[in-house]
Amino acid sequence: MTHKMNKLKYGAVALLLCWACTEAPKDDTPWVDLFDGTLNGWDQKGGEAHYTVKDDAIVGSTVHDTPNSFLTTDKMYDDFIMELDYKVDSTMNSGIQIRSNSFPYYQNGRVHGYQIEIDPSDRAWSAGIYDEGRRGWLVTLDDNPEAQKAFKQNDWNHYRIEAIGDTIKTWINGVPAAHLVDDKTPSGFIALQVHSIGKDQKAGTEIAWRNIKILTDSLSKYTKSMTLQPVVTKNHINVDEAKNGWKLLWDGQTTNGWRGARLDDFPDKGWEIEDGVLTVLSTGGEESAAGGDIVTTDVYGDFELMVDFKLTEGANSGIKYYVNTDLNKGPGSSIGLEYQLLDDAVHPDAKLGNHEGSRTLASLYDLIKADPNKPVNPIGEWNTAHIISKGSHVEHWLNGMKVLEYERGSDEFKKLVSESKYVVWPNFGEAPTGPILLQDHGDRVSFKNIKIKTTEKQ
Repeated sequence: MTHKMNKLKYGAVALLLCWACTEAPKDDTPWVDLFDGTLNGWDQKGGEAHYTVKDDAIVGSTVHDTPNSFLTTDKMYDDFIMELDYKVDSTMNSGIQIRSNSFPYYQNGRVHGYQIEIDPSDRAWSAGIYDEGRRGWLVTLDDNPEAQKAFKQNDWNHYRIEAIGDTIKTWINGVPAAHLVDDKTPSGFIALQVHSIGKDQKAGTEIAWRNIKILTDSLSKYTKSMTLQPVVTKNHINVDEAKNGWKLLWDGQTTNGWRGARLDDFPDKGWEIEDGVLTVLSTGGEESAAGGDIVTTDVYGDFELMVDFKLTEGANSGIKYYVNTDLNKGPGSSIGLEYQLLDDAVHPDAKLGNHEGSRTLASLYDLIKADPNKPVNPIGEWNTAHIISKGSHVEHWLNGMKVLEYERGSDEFKKLVSESKYVVWPNFGEAPTGPILLQDHGDRVSFKNIKIKTTEKQ
């Protein structure tokens, strides 16, 4: 009897074990290893932190007197799903770069792009999303205590990262951490960061990464649902931008803060707002023939302005500043200094102007040519214009590169004006304040993420 009972007991155990085996989820994801046990396929950028291979892991260790270091993949990635494990010293800060880049024109090759944070500090923002070398924090974990608690100090942690289209999702040890919708950068390398350290921090502290694997095909089959509401950055001021004084100049939804350059209100035609994008419509290239130019209802002196813009083929438009809407009551655009927006390859204006090349993209229209080596994204993709005006000094930037600078009111500036179409306007470009203008030049051009930072609002 006892023998039979034992047989039954062992049989039941065997059945339970068998059931457990059959029910256990099997990962059939066709992962590709990014780490083959060597540093083949990886390259170091930025600082001089040490990267070695130990115990089937990549190990990074801190070094004094060097900036942030990055071990980057040789290969570039756009859409992917990635998983990896890491263990970090409790005194360190680190991260995993995705869709990141290093260009000679951008801050002398500085690595920039999305970073999936590794943060063992009391703040506990591990798996939050930071924009390295650009905008700062995009998704913190302040409102996600479950993810904050998921990090394991002095132990291995597991990340899952999905970057598909304009959406980035992260998990830490299986807990949803961050959900971001942002289209700033569609592709780039992956990198393992060792953060710089201060003199009071110990050199030689380590972080290890292992089981680094990626999937780039059939992503819709393997993507996981995300329970968190997304943080959408379109027409949004993030944490660090707010701290640095940036404000939205357009709210992404209404016409508040804007009017027609020759109207008391916003034009009732010629401009449209759709899905967080402000677009001037095409009228076949005739200047100010649709709704006309639009200007801010406020005026600005010293400022920084950033505008994302997208051109259609052959399009012409502009961003003007220190505008005087009382000038030029006749046909055409309102008068002000202009950051030119142009399809240089197609529009004939690229070959015109009183100063050679001064009507090309990002130039100071009709006065100063932008750097011919400027970084330009293709027609139909977004570019970022950045104008800095402080005192008399003005700079034009395009996609993170400074393309020209000048001094308003200087003898050189006045000479350029005297040789330009603006010679008919006394003291052109020297007003202490003025509104910001988006131009209707008869071609379809779109704008979003219009932001301004001022030292003093006039």
